[in-house]
Amino acid sequence: MKKLSMEELERVSVEEFKKMPKSPIILVLDNVRSLNNVGSAFRTGDAFGVEKIYLCGITGTPPHRDIQKTALGATDSVAWEYCLNTMLALKELKENGYQICALEQVDQSEMLNDFAPEKGKKYALVFGNEVFGVEEEVLNACDAVLEIPQLGTKHSLNISVSLGIAVWDFMVKLEQF
Repeated sequence: MKKLSMEELERVSVEEFKKMPKSPIILVLDNVRSLNNVGSAFRTGDAFGVEKIYLCGITGTPPHRDIQKTALGATDSVAWEYCLNTMLALKELKENGYQICALEQVDQSEMLNDFAPEKGKKYALVFGNEVFGVEEEVLNACDAVLEIPQLGTKHSLNISVSLGIAVWDFMVKLEQF
């Protein structure tokens, strides 16, 4: 067994990535305060070829060295847009046919492992503030609220971990690989 070299990994260029077909997934960051989490969202978005990232409210935007440190250049490849208010972003996404799914723990959430995204549909996944989560108004505007099942005592995951789990789950279920 040997690790693959950069050449053997056959990475595409930023220009090639921008021209590639994207997965039917958009990420929405609702008032995410950590610039490292924002950078991680970009890196995960690049890894799974998401269509776009909406950075809403207090969520930081590129260029910023703390975002860049985690994103490792993914801010150049992944399309993004800043929106002052998350509700405005959701309105636009709904008008463009996206199913809106928040990742949050609520009384009527559906477990992520039980959720079956439909092929041919487009999805926007909403991730909230590290302390307060997804805003109540935003939750009420969603088509579904999904929860990642957990067994430990904390019952919370870092947004970057939740984002990676959720996007991977959607990619597998939508057979994007």
